Amino acid sequence: MSLRTGLALTAAAGLAASGLALASSAQAAPAVHGLRTAHSCATATTAGQMACQAVKVTSGASTLARSSGAVDPAAAPSGFGPDDLHAAYNLPTTGGSAATVAIVDAYDDPNAEADLATYRSTYGLSACTTANGCFSKVGQSGSASSLPSADAGWAEEISLDLDMVSATCPQCHILLVEASSASMTDLGTSVNTAVSLGAKYVSNSYGGGESSSDSSYDSSYFDHPGVAITVSAGDSGYGVEYPAGSQYVTSVGGTSLTADSSARGWSESAWSGSGSGCSAYDAKPSWQTDSGCSKRTVADVSAVADPSTGVAVYDTYGGDGGWEVFGGTSVSSPIIASVYALAGTPSSGSTPASFPYSHTSSLNDVTSGSNGSCSTSYLCGGATGYDGPTGLGTPNGLTAFTG
Repeated sequence: MSLRTGLALTAAAGLAASGLALASSAQAAPAVHGLRTAHSCATATTAGQMACQAVKVTSGASTLARSSGAVDPAAAPSGFGPDDLHAAYNLPTTGGSAATVAIVDAYDDPNAEADLATYRSTYGLSACTTANGCFSKVGQSGSASSLPSADAGWAEEISLDLDMVSATCPQCHILLVEASSASMTDLGTSVNTAVSLGAKYVSNSYGGGESSSDSSYDSSYFDHPGVAITVSAGDSGYGVEYPAGSQYVTSVGGTSLTADSSARGWSESAWSGSGSGCSAYDAKPSWQTDSGCSKRTVADVSAVADPSTGVAVYDTYGGDGGWEVFGGTSVSSPIIASVYALAGTPSSGSTPASFPYSHTSSLNDVTSGSNGSCSTSYLCGGATGYDGPTGLGTPNGLTAFTG
């Protein structure tokens, strides 16, 4: 059995969204075909608090086929690696050397740089370190000497995000901005810090409940013309979270990705956990023309997020570290931010969230799968053209992400 065929067979088992949504790191989801998962971060129960969107496979990972890549398959981690993502999304393996992709997360991962080094060396990627200027880590004030307290759950999220940028855009520089807490104000301040430090691509893999404060958060933290800001759509199935609902960001949904015998070599369906729907507060941007929502519709585009077709991640902080398999829209957001980086610097004053809407034929349309029940079918199920869980589709090269 080939590597991809084995992963495709495993992926066909699927994974139910039930039990995944904003579970604490100690709360496992029910087993489905031998696969158990848990959310890395604690439940967000207070208004203005965010939870990370990383979903870790806690058992059954051995059933996932070994990833392809520039390593001995017998020694490689389970889950998709860089070669898989580049093949699935028709991405170049070079480019982005002048780009900086910022990752915004809460709390500190003390092992971030060391774990990143292991991931990159395992897959034959060039070193990305503080010493060579490729990697930098700062607190929300922008200082490398003023970092927040450490947190094992958010450290998993950080490792996932750094690895996905490396997998998608190996030559990109990476800026990690660690917020002092998981509050929207601290995370939003960190977005502003990332932009002030020169990042033109900012990934945010967290979310919380919508509120009447969202319009204020929009103007304070996410209105950055000429900067591609991506946000995970959520892992709770049908329903909208913030900041994915912001009119100024590219909201990124999730798919199940499998290898097949098609001309593309891959197929995708809407992941059952992907967030989608109508925002209760944010205005509909002018480039969105679907009729099912009078306000902002989530999502815009998508990429792999199903833990049962998950990605390989290396994380050692917190005691259960090493090679692991992750899913969640925490996977898809940094992938899409990195695709924007490969596509080139957005023009001054542009709105990168609108770019895919001008290039819909340059995306892989996802027409099957569902994330729940809703009165307007395209908002919760894959459909020809635009749909809620996967937006306009997944990358097919870079054209859809250029201005």
